[in-house]
Amino acid sequence: MDDESALAELCACLAGLSRAGMPLVLVHGGGKDINRHLAWLNEAPVFQDGLRVTGEAAMKVVEMTLSGFVNKKLVGLLNRKGAAAVGISGVDASLFVCEPISPALGRVGRITQVNTGVVDALLSARFLPVVSPISVDRDQAHFNVNADDAASALASALRSAKLIFVSDVEGVRGGDGKRIAELDADGIDALIRDGVASGGMIPKLKSCRAAVAQGIGQVHICGWVGAEAFAAQVRGDGNTGTIVR
Repeated sequence: MDDESALAELCACLAGLSRAGMPLVLVHGGGKDINRHLAWLNEAPVFQDGLRVTGEAAMKVVEMTLSGFVNKKLVGLLNRKGAAAVGISGVDASLFVCEPISPALGRVGRITQVNTGVVDALLSARFLPVVSPISVDRDQAHFNVNADDAASALASALRSAKLIFVSDVEGVRGGDGKRIAELDADGIDALIRDGVASGGMIPKLKSCRAAVAQGIGQVHICGWVGAEAFAAQVRGDGNTGTIVR
């Protein structure tokens, strides 16, 4: 998200795949933008087990950043490359219904229900949904949800053929620092248990494990190394990251 040229290339690639008829959904985060905007409140970011502690004041900034600034930035980049992108969040049509994880985390939720109707309708009309992970509880209170968890939950509910996490890391690294090409649930548990995985990689790996358990055939974690490599990752005839099976 901080590399403007890489982000533009990614959106151009996704737009091309969408124009070619591939049904895609883009779920996004925006942690660094949130940190910058929280500085307006003189608040330092606080994380617990890779999840952002989100108080009442911070929640407003998180939602404005994700559902407003980041979401519409991505929609604009995609549409500039010829996609028919539409920006929504988990609030729209109660796409993501959640429950609080713990009082210590504040307004941070765990998704308990996915209502795919709005995404199904957009895909049927050949739009490309761009989804902010802000979610609602059963009383329509808004919650911050980890974007990896939101992507995993939505992919499972849509019975997607593939779930791909694109971030600023090339894939999952082992204790020797080298990229792991393929990983299973036992391998994920070992990386977390042994402290090899840390920070934001922990919820990402847990999301991967959950997605595979819920029927997604392949889950990929990859960085951005160019349009050709990414398209090959999507098609399944190349792997520059880590594939979780």
